[in-house]
Formats: sequence, structure tokens, C-alpha cells
Amino acid sequence: MTCISRAFSRALLAVLLFFSVKGAVAAETTLPTLSPEETYALARDAYLFAYPIVSMDVTMRQATNVPDATTVNLRAPVNQFAHARAYPKADEKDVVRYNFDTLYSMAWLDLSSEPLILSVPDTQGRYYLLPMLDMWTDVFSVIGSRTTGTKAANYVIVAPGWSGTLPAGVEKIIAPTPAIWIIGRTKTDGPADYDNVHEVQDGYRLTPLSQWGKAYAPPKSLPTDPSIDDKTPPLVQVNNLDGVAMLTRLAQLLAKHPPHGNDYPILFRLHALGIEPGKPFDASTLAPETVAIINKAAKDALAYLPAAMLKAGDHVNGWNIGRENMGTYGTSYLRRAIIAIGGLGANLPEDAIYPTSFVDGKSKPLTGAHKYVLHFDKGKTPPADAFWSITMYDKDGFQVPNPIDRYAIGSYDKLEYNTDGSIDIYVQADSPGKGKEANWLPAPKAAFQPTMRLYSPRAEALDGSWAPPPFKIVK
Repeated sequence: MTCISRAFSRALLAVLLFFSVKGAVAAETTLPTLSPEETYALARDAYLFAYPIVSMDVTMRQATNVPDATTVNLRAPVNQFAHARAYPKADEKDVVRYNFDTLYSMAWLDLSSEPLILSVPDTQGRYYLLPMLDMWTDVFSVIGSRTTGTKAANYVIVAPGWSGTLPAGVEKIIAPTPAIWIIGRTKTDGPADYDNVHEVQDGYRLTPLSQWGKAYAPPKSLPTDPSIDDKTPPLVQVNNLDGVAMLTRLAQLLAKHPPHGNDYPILFRLHALGIEPGKPFDASTLAPETVAIINKAAKDALAYLPAAMLKAGDHVNGWNIGRENMGTYGTSYLRRAIIAIGGLGANLPEDAIYPTSFVDGKSKPLTGAHKYVLHFDKGKTPPADAFWSITMYDKDGFQVPNPIDRYAIGSYDKLEYNTDGSIDIYVQADSPGKGKEANWLPAPKAAFQPTMRLYSPRAEALDGSWAPPPFKIVK
């Protein structure tokens, strides 16, 4: 090829490239024209799509903004476990719907710099569960009694796209997002069992790959960020965001955390609001009326979530039982948002199901103004291979102070059986009497929403052939 031909080819290529780039930019910057109704519908869907990941981010920021793993209960710097050494106190509100069956061991991992190796001890048959959630709140891996047994093992957790050499004797787990949340639970048979549980918890270790095989200890006295709100519960912080603020956070998080492969349909739709992965959301380019519609849609969506929670799952005897789309949600964005607002960090149904009741057997709201009984016929207690419990919460999903400091009751308690082998659980604000207090689950004076937990539920609990009994008002 002659010099002139090469020069002409280069010039032609430059012209074609210019117009292709110009066309691409025009395509990216020209947003579809939506009617007010279409804008409202899209903004509502966008809010529901954003709610879980924004909730995770706010929770992570608050939970890791501490100098070490001991100063604040259940909070630790990134890449360190924070262990609850006792059951939560009545005023702890970092997470909605705490359980009182296990001691928590939580860790937020940042895998962007290098993989981390999770080591678990031999629990000597003790039940434990270490589910891993990506930033979209999907459970992508579970280490624990049901899945991997109770022997000691090591697992290396890597960020998406990571490649490198791994040491022998570790099993690789690929995380969908570079930040993840481990919500560990170790079975606890009351305060007398704490020391045994602490020994297991101390065996949960996180080691950076570069430090594997060395005498590694996590850093202490780390700096904290004063701009982070460490006091207001994450749920309140997220619910205080208007629509524009929520979408601004969403755009920021999309740049860090890859959406799932089945999210393309909603991602394409979000282009109409100026939201694209990897790009900031600039609300100043939107018309004032569009901003108003986005904020109204967000307000309405937030108000709808509690009502949607009441309708979610199967409805049996006044209980809502979620079995499908729990722990992993696909494109069920409303379902995912409901779980995020009602109990961030739900397990897979095979690990636990959470029947929750808002009404009694006659569909009347549960309230401390009444006395209730839950009657289990002989052999009809919740079918679980591990254990079951019922935990009391207020209408916002938080535990409530009570005179005997009992927040849950279950198979691990010394329950009193009736002469026919059945069990009555007394659910009320005041004591049912000394002879019945062994089976008493204290309730608040106001509205309440108890949650039942079945750990490693059996087939009849998962397929719906078993259902919890209704709450019945007693005199």
C-alpha cells in the first residue's frame, strides 16, 4: 500500500470514527420523552430496585465505622468479624428482626484489593450458619451445618473477575459484588451456653490472601469517618431519603457493584431517567416537574411497602409464610424490597423460613390489649431439623422490653406440655400466672408482629403441608 493510500485510509477512518462517536454520544444524551404517568411508574420501579442496595450500603457504612471489633457491639472494621457475645439488648436497632436463638457473627468484606480466606472451626456438631449476601441482598453462598457440615475448613472468597494463584486446601467462592455481608449465626442454648459459643465464634477467622500462612492479626485503632451517622438506625436513614436522593445513591452504587445478569430489562428502562451503570445521576438536568414526580413516586412506594409485606407469601391462619423468592430474588424487585424493609438479610428457605403474623385467626390486628394463645397439637410443633422459635417484635420489627427479658420462646426452652402432649404458648403483655410463665412470650401493650423461625425446615414446612396454628384470643 502506498503512503497516499495509507494516509487516505487513516483520514477516512478518523471521519468515520468521529461520526460514530458523535452518534453514540447523541444516543446517550438524548433521553426518551415520557408522560407524567410513565415517569411516575418508572420512578416507582426504580425506587424499589434501589431500596435494597442502598439499605445495604447505609448498613455497611454504619457497621464498619468503628476503630476495632470490640468498642461497639456487632460492629467491626471492614474484613473483620464482629461477634455478639450475648443476645441483643432491647434498645439495639442496627438490624430489624434480630433473632434470639443464636449469637451473631457479622462481617462486611471488601474484596476489591485482594481475596479473603474464611476459616471455620470444628463445631463438634453444633449448628451454625454463615450465609453470604451480595450488595443486592442475594444469598450467593452458605457455609454451615446443612451445606458443608461442622468440620473445620477454609474458603477463599474472591471478587468478580479476579484471577490468581490460590493456596492448596482452600475452596474458592466467587462473590457477585466486590463487597459482601456475612451474617453468621451460632446456635445458643441460653446465657449458660455463651462460653461454648464464644469458642466457636473465635474460630471464625478472616485472613487476607497475602497474609495466609503468616501470623496475621487484624488491625486495631483504625480511623473513623465523622460524616457517617452512627446513631440513626439504617432503616430510618434510608426511609428519610427522597426519590432523587435514592436514585443518586443507586447510580453511585451501580458504579461499584455489578448488577445481576437478569437486570438488563430494568437497566434499559432506567436510561429514560438518566441512570446508567458507571455514570453519575445528575438531577439538575431534569425538569422541576419531573423531580417532583420522582419524589412523589418514592414516597408512595415507601408507604406501600408495609402494606405489600402484609400481602406477601402464603397466608395461613393469620400467618404470612415466605417460601418462594426468599434469599434470592431474581427480578422480583418488589419482593426484594419488602424483605429489605422487613428483615434485611433473609436466609434461603432451605436454611430457615420465617412465618410472620400481623393478625389473629379472625384477621384482627394483633395487639397487647388482648391475651392470646398458640395451641400446638401433639406432634404438630414446627417441623425443623435444627430448631424452631417464636420471637416478639413491635410494629416496626424491633424487640420490645419486658419484665422477664424474654424475647423469644422455642424448642430449646423447657416448655410445659399439656396432659395430652399438646403445647400452649401464652402471648400477652402481662404474666399468665406463675404456673404458666414457662410458656409465656411477653407482648407489648401496643400492636405487635411476632415471627416464627424454623431452622433447616423439613419438607412439610417448605411445601406448605404444615402451617402454624392461629393466634386465638382468650379471656
